[in-house]
Amino acid sequence: MLLIGLAGTSVAARERAWLTAPNVAGVILFARNYADRDQLMALCASIRAIGGDDKLIAVDQEGGPVQRFRAGFTRLPALARIGAVYDRAPDEAVRLAEEHAWLMASELRASGVDFSFAPVVDLARGNAAIGVRAFHADPAVTADLAAAYVRGMHLAGMAAVLKHFPGHGSVAVDTHKAQAVDPRPLAEIRRDDLRPFAECIATHVEAVMLAHVIYPALDAVPAGFSRRWIHDVLRDELGFTGIAISDDISMVAAGVAGAVAARVHGHLDAGCDLVLACFPDVVPDAIAAVADRAPLAAERLATLRGTVAATWAGLQDNPQRDRFVARITALDADQDHA
Repeated sequence: MLLIGLAGTSVAARERAWLTAPNVAGVILFARNYADRDQLMALCASIRAIGGDDKLIAVDQEGGPVQRFRAGFTRLPALARIGAVYDRAPDEAVRLAEEHAWLMASELRASGVDFSFAPVVDLARGNAAIGVRAFHADPAVTADLAAAYVRGMHLAGMAAVLKHFPGHGSVAVDTHKAQAVDPRPLAEIRRDDLRPFAECIATHVEAVMLAHVIYPALDAVPAGFSRRWIHDVLRDELGFTGIAISDDISMVAAGVAGAVAARVHGHLDAGCDLVLACFPDVVPDAIAAVADRAPLAAERLATLRGTVAATWAGLQDNPQRDRFVARITALDADQDHA
């Protein structure tokens, strides 16, 4: 099944048919889809009015450089800010990770969004695309903070999506722009990069996003196209039973599979449950590619749907949120004065 991108701040005429296609599970939103909170809530309502109440709505709202909705939302610091706190005050950093997650998730849930693709559990080891999006270079620290982040998301009624499996942080290339190959031995990847995934999976997460990185120590294709990574490692070895999601098929590194249809089929055949088609220009071909596929079971998709949700009025009248906002936004202020 697909999660698709829309072009603007409302549903365009041609997009109405996309939303009613049987194998479109929902929508991933971007900054191009956002003007303000009222518009966002109207857009979410429109998506569900057209496609059905069970349509999933997702976004990347990590904080730092990747926060699609900004005006009207708390400006979230990058996860690396929390990792820096861990080096001097581990318990405080764990609290901040949980509070950051709760804030992010509560504000999205109050706006009608089901989930954010979060947390990033890649290691902060120099990747061009990851950078400050990662908590820390140390696998144990990253695992500790990621587990706290998942707790915060769950407290706010949001499913968690670990990314980018089996670890995108230790290869320099940005997969948005080029093919990436991580030549390290499998033992090193297992020891370091897999640790945060394994520890979070053991405590229950709903979804994992696959990396468009090739790890030749195990397979010659990117992880999202690899049954060995998805079935042998993620499912059989780590015991993950949730939703496996591809990274965006429009990224340059996904081109190893061929044209749009081949990319979609490659992910699904490898074991991905959902495929991201983030740019509207690839959506028609992606929908055509899944026309003959059986839809994912509704009960499995339901695990990604948001549960409890505060209203914006309730959030703004919540002293706990005020405390969390003050503590979280101070992380960037502290950095500015460091």
